[in-house]
Order: sequence, then structure tokens, then C-alpha cells
Amino acid sequence: MQLESMYQEIILDHYRHPLGRGLREPFDVEVHHVNPTCGDEITLRVKLSGNEIEDVSYEGMGCSISQASASVLYELVDGKNITQALATGDDFRTLMQSKGDPTVAEKLEDSLEDAVA
Repeated sequence: MQLESMYQEIILDHYRHPLGRGLREPFDVEVHHVNPTCGDEITLRVKLSGNEIEDVSYEGMGCSISQASASVLYELVDGKNITQALATGDDFRTLMQSKGDPTVAEKLEDSLEDAVA
């Protein structure tokens, strides 16, 4: 299987079988965003327990990539401590700013898992 096909399969799998979907209570933080360009929207909730992310839940509407991204986010940060989650966010930002550089994706594959797709 070619790498691009594998990435498409990962995105479709997270879209068809989303992890963490459905807003749950209780929560400590909630944010809602709408992409003015395409209309995708998401509400994200986070429940903290001390310095640990106890739960991440979300509900949204939009394209397969935006919805799969929320599922991947859940998989990456649920159960991690805040410092680890912020480091994951930094790695993801680096990946997005690399504009498809395969060496960057390869370097970050261990920390970002399916998010490199």
C-alpha cells in the first residue's frame, strides 16, 4: 500500500469510527470554533484532574478531514498530562508548517501517530 493511500485510509477510519465523539459532562473547559472559509465547526470539551487530561469530548460538523482530526486529537491527548498535550500541539504545529516535508513527518511520527496523515 502506498503511503498516500494509507493516509487516506487512516482519515476515513477516524471519520467513520470517531473516537471521543459526543459531548460529555462534567467538563472544565469548552471551546466552539467555526471555520469561516468552509463552514466546518466543532465544540470541544476537556475535563481535567489535577495536571492530567481526564477526558476530551467533541461534537462537530464538517468535512471528513476536520472530523477525523478531532478523533485523532482525542487519541493523542486523552489521559496525558497537560505538559505532554502541549508538546503534542507544538509537534502538530511543526508538522503543519512543514508544508508536507516528508522528513518532518517521519521525525514526528512517534509522537503524532495517526496525525501525520
